[in-house]
Amino acid sequence: MTQYSNVMKFHCRKSLNLAIFILLLILIVITQSGWLASPARTVNQSQPGFYSISHFIDGDTIAVNMNGQIETIRMIGVDTPETHRPNTPVQCFGPEAASYTKSLIGDNRVRLQADPLDTNRDRYGRLLRYVYLPDGTMVEDKLISQGYGFAYLDFPFSQKARFASEQSAAQVKRAGLWGKCKPIVNDYGGWTSNPAYQTN
Repeated sequence: MTQYSNVMKFHCRKSLNLAIFILLLILIVITQSGWLASPARTVNQSQPGFYSISHFIDGDTIAVNMNGQIETIRMIGVDTPETHRPNTPVQCFGPEAASYTKSLIGDNRVRLQADPLDTNRDRYGRLLRYVYLPDGTMVEDKLISQGYGFAYLDFPFSQKARFASEQSAAQVKRAGLWGKCKPIVNDYGGWTSNPAYQTN
């Protein structure tokens, strides 16, 4: 009886191990085929990813293709001179800033990152995001440090002190618009560029 019981236990263990193996195999196949992939979620504050550029709007605004949906992205913490804002003349270094952003990003896909201190969208419905190149370069960093845009400090965001410091350094070096234009302080205490025809 004991020998029969041991044989039965052995066969039960063997069958259990086989069943576990088959279940694991099924799970692997299902996972690899994407059957368990979560459904597409709406764009929200915590959904960074790499996206292709649909088109460039100006120095601080781009449009990306988010899984078939075109979203306008307003870069966080930077304000480049205007190029086609209604009722606003083209500003000094606006075309240069737009051209710089386009050449910097090129054909790259970009990674978008929300800021926990900022809102998800601005009052125009644009997504507010930091924009990163595949090599980790932050586009906002380059725009401010190279003098193609101003640090936009009118609202809270986590990179505020860093961007302010980069702006001060660019100002001292007279980089970009700091050497070519006549930046003025706007009504809110931030910097803005002068009309394009008023240059140094």
